[in-house]
Amino acid sequence: MLSVMSQTLSHHLVPVPGGRIHVAEQGAGPLVLLLHGFPESWYSWRHQLPALAAAGFRAAAIDVRGYGRSSKPADVSAYGMLAHVADNVAVVEALGERSAVIVGHDWGATIAANTALLRPGVFRAVGLLSVPYAARGPHRPTDAFAAMGGHEEFYASYFQAPGRAEAEIEPDVRGWLAGFYAALSADTMGTGVPYFVSEGGRLRDRFPQGVLPSWLSEADLDMYAGEFERTGFTGALGRYRNMDRDWADLAAWDGAPITQPALFAGGRLDATMTWIAGAIAAFPETMPGLTATHLLDGCGHWVQQERPEEVNRLLTGWLRSITPRGRTLG
Repeated sequence: MLSVMSQTLSHHLVPVPGGRIHVAEQGAGPLVLLLHGFPESWYSWRHQLPALAAAGFRAAAIDVRGYGRSSKPADVSAYGMLAHVADNVAVVEALGERSAVIVGHDWGATIAANTALLRPGVFRAVGLLSVPYAARGPHRPTDAFAAMGGHEEFYASYFQAPGRAEAEIEPDVRGWLAGFYAALSADTMGTGVPYFVSEGGRLRDRFPQGVLPSWLSEADLDMYAGEFERTGFTGALGRYRNMDRDWADLAAWDGAPITQPALFAGGRLDATMTWIAGAIAAFPETMPGLTATHLLDGCGHWVQQERPEEVNRLLTGWLRSITPRGRTLG
């Protein structure tokens, strides 16, 4: 039985080669590193931290570099994938551990997958939510994105131009976030497709207006908005502005599978499931250690927030199944 003290959520900063990373952690036991996506923060794991702690794990949710209280380098190249991998290794070391399970959602899933791929000696298993591990393609991402939109522009291309998305978002951070979250949530997504921008338009033109998804309270929205009103969005958007650099930097791992035990979970109503279906179908080759794929009925993109109890059951069951006997689980 875990003590009350070990269950308390704590916040601290740890050093990494690029500066500092903010960690919110709870519990004691085998380390589970949790990585959020765009546009979120450690807070997206607020439902998982106590559940994992109660299950006998040390759950540590970070603000990815560029977000929240973590470092926000000015140089856009500082947000390349190799830098994120180095951050994750440094966090594990700073927490006094030699290994961890890594779990990510959205961009955090992509970072988690590449971290597991590049540093298998440190990360013994990987869980991916909403975005699967995908093999490196033959074309630069910007070229692939340009071919996706037809007469419209794919959102990733829109986010790549420095300052452009910031000019749309930052005058009304709270309203933009509310619309973006609603556009990708099962109960509020409507009929618009928020992945494309019309010529001369804005991404928010496709957002539902005046509604919040059921998983997002006004207080939750205040938490997210407060962080981005303080930090701005340039650091968070740095991920999109390094995709061609990542494609070049990761060439040596072209076609390499992730061999550690793995889990994937996503929402059936998540629009991304249509254009990433091929990556899911390729799991036997790309993630031969995959133990289970879960597609949650009636769920959109924000799986751990839309369906926290179900995701908590999936994660804790999987973590227990891959944890070596003799490790302390409370």
